[in-house]
Amino acid sequence: MTNDLFSLRGRVALVTGGSRGIGRMIAKGFIDQGARVYISSRKADVCEQTAKELSAGGGQCIALPVDASNKEGIQALVSAYARHETKLDILVNNAGAAWLAEFDEFPEKGWDKVVDLNLKTPFFLTQAFASALRAAATADKPSKVINIASIDGISVNPQETYSYAASKAGLIHLTRRMALRLIQDHIVVSAIAPGAFASDMNTTARDHGDEVARRIPARRIGTDEDMAGAAIYLASRAGDYVVGNTLVVDGGVSDARGG
Repeated sequence: MTNDLFSLRGRVALVTGGSRGIGRMIAKGFIDQGARVYISSRKADVCEQTAKELSAGGGQCIALPVDASNKEGIQALVSAYARHETKLDILVNNAGAAWLAEFDEFPEKGWDKVVDLNLKTPFFLTQAFASALRAAATADKPSKVINIASIDGISVNPQETYSYAASKAGLIHLTRRMALRLIQDHIVVSAIAPGAFASDMNTTARDHGDEVARRIPARRIGTDEDMAGAAIYLASRAGDYVVGNTLVVDGGVSDARGG
């Protein structure tokens, strides 16, 4: 029983924003555990290249280059996926954006773009894939939805990223609300709140990792394995009873902030 606790053999996953950063870390972890993984992102060339690289070790990674930031894009992604599969075991809502500007100058477009992608899209993407998730789900082997939030939705970051912080706090609460409804269909919804991981979104951690590490109680930034491990836990049998909760993966930062 415990030998298969973290196995994803025979399961199919879709990771949005899966071509780089945290999405790529999760996609690779799933592949290493035996899942067939689809990744989506806006840039077709990057998405295709990542899928090729992640498949090089003998796993299966398929690129679905679609911009799913609006209703039309979501439907395009659903249609592209349906050409390959009828069921979906694991959906990771990872695609996101941030905007930094001082309070008096913060633009409306910096609010709408970020809140729409970080909060609105995960809801409507999950809704659009609900039939595929339900088709794969059973009481003994539920389907999974994992929302990628942030510790900035739990504790306050000194940077003026107003819409980002609000959207990630909202996503954490939305995870709870969605979880209560979808568990009725044997779909387990949970979330991960990452701290500092090297990525194109978190360029500070990527380019100044040693400096950032000094402000983290664990004295290091997160690694690919840290993120993959958290996602594998929630996606596998090990996480079947984790309903509506957000797993904080931050080396202790949010507690140090007082979150």
